[in-house]
Amino acid sequence: MSDPRRGIPSVDRLLASDPVAPLLHEWPRDLVVRAIQDEVRRVRAELEQGGGAAPDTEMIADRARHALADLTRGSLRPAINATGVILHTNLGRAPLAGAALEAIVTVARGYSNLEYDAQTGSRGSRYVHCRALLCTLTGAEDALVVNNNAAALVLALNTLSRGGEAIVSRGELVEIGGAFRVPEIMARSGAVLHEVGTTNRTHLEDYAAAIGDRTGALLKVHPSNFTIQGYTAEVGVRELASLAEAAHVPLIHDMGSGLLLDPELVGLPPDEPTPRASLADGAAVVTMSGDKLLGGPQCGIVLGAAHVVDRMRRNPLCRALRVDKLTLAALSATLRLQLDPERAIREIPVLRMLTAGLSQIEARAAELAAACGGLGLDARVVAGTSAVGGGAATAVAIPTALVTIARAGVSALELDRRLRTGAPAVVARIVDERVALDLRTVHVEEEPLLLRALEVAAS
Repeated sequence: MSDPRRGIPSVDRLLASDPVAPLLHEWPRDLVVRAIQDEVRRVRAELEQGGGAAPDTEMIADRARHALADLTRGSLRPAINATGVILHTNLGRAPLAGAALEAIVTVARGYSNLEYDAQTGSRGSRYVHCRALLCTLTGAEDALVVNNNAAALVLALNTLSRGGEAIVSRGELVEIGGAFRVPEIMARSGAVLHEVGTTNRTHLEDYAAAIGDRTGALLKVHPSNFTIQGYTAEVGVRELASLAEAAHVPLIHDMGSGLLLDPELVGLPPDEPTPRASLADGAAVVTMSGDKLLGGPQCGIVLGAAHVVDRMRRNPLCRALRVDKLTLAALSATLRLQLDPERAIREIPVLRMLTAGLSQIEARAAELAAACGGLGLDARVVAGTSAVGGGAATAVAIPTALVTIARAGVSALELDRRLRTGAPAVVARIVDERVALDLRTVHVEEEPLLLRALEVAAS
């Protein structure tokens, strides 16, 4: 029996073939050569694993064409979030406000005063650009912006506890997503983890008994991505801050979600932590995300006592964790919106989605369902719930209206696949063997695109 690999055309033969000729006209020769070489290697590997017949020239050319199209189109593309999960980490978390987008364009199209002091005509600091806004909104003495909240926590621990111990409750040793865990983050900071208490109950005396000569900081982590119910006990920020002050060590509060407004104003439980409350209760350092409930770009925010934040700013590690001008521009614009809570809720997408009324969602859902009927889809409006997402307020279920759709002869899995592989991709849920769309997380201006994607998927 002959080896099917002998039937694979050579690269030179493929490049001289008629099926490859259009590729050479459309893309640079070097790109086409690499694409053909990649496909030949891939075909060879497939034959080695599973046998079968070697593909012909036209098939290899077609595969190379798809590879080149994907390469030149780019892998990061827009998607419509119809899942109802507002802070969907896999879909990029918080969509930016219009003001933030405009700020990015304004700063990106030319030069800026990123690190230039126009008053003195000398070198300035990028760290000044959001400091005043953050201090005004939270009551902090000083503020610092780095590239994400994990970086903020690493920087705080490295600055305050490197070579020493950081005391934390066992019930707060969370995994924050993507297999990144607080104990591992702490280890990378150079701090030694000192666990106290148990998974469900930790008391003030547990922290007090653990404080010693090697203690660099007390750490409290808001377990925002899970809840423990039943026989539980934890120590609040105010009690921990008093203990930390008496022991002359700082308290770091990693609060995660970054909500700046009154929680009840956006429909969240009153115990959802805010940086202003945490700082008022005595935390020396608060770390939080910029792209969660704050509604801005991905970044980590450090707030706290001036002498502590200044130490962090001077830490050489800070340079490796710094943000660029586009992040600072988007964050600054988002923070300016937060100065007026009503405007923030109206213009910051995350806050607007959180506060959208059920009747508003129901009306939009009814219109979409009616339009789906004209596409040959069986569409129904049913009650459902949306989620905050992003590891924030996991116990909160927001009432919503779902548009569930089905297509005769097409399974829910296949219909879902068609939607998520379309252009733009539509990411939905499957509920009771039907594809479910939650318009809470679909921008009104995206609805025509969604309807077109549904039309393509239905056909």
